Amino acid sequence: MSNRTSLAAKSQAAATVFAALGDPTRLALVTKLCDGSRHSIAQLTDGHALTRQAISKHLRVLERARVVRSVRAGRENLFALNPKTMTDIKSYIELVSDQWDRSLARLKSFVEG
Repeated sequence: MSNRTSLAAKSQAAATVFAALGDPTRLALVTKLCDGSRHSIAQLTDGHALTRQAISKHLRVLERARVVRSVRAGRENLFALNPKTMTDIKSYIELVSDQWDRSLARLKSFVEG
C-alpha cells in the first residue's frame, strides 16, 4: 500500500470516528467509558435524560465506528472503550498536526525570506 493510499485509508477511518464522536451524547458516553471499566446500558443511562433504547442506539453508532466494543455478560451487554481506536485516532491527529507544522514553517520561511 502506498503512503498516499495509506493516508487516504487513515483519513476515512478517522472521519468515521470523528462523525461518531460529533454528537454530544456519544461524546458523554465515551467520557464515562474513559475509566477503563465495562459498563452496562443501565449504568451508562444513569445521569442522562435519555431512555435505555436511545442510549443503545448511540452505543451502536460508537460500536460501528469501533470506538467502543461490547461483551455479552449474562443478559447484559457491557461496553468498554476500544483503546486501539483511540490510539489510532491520536496518531492520525499527530500526523495531521505535523503536516500543518511543516506547511506553516514553509510559509513562514517564504514570508520572511
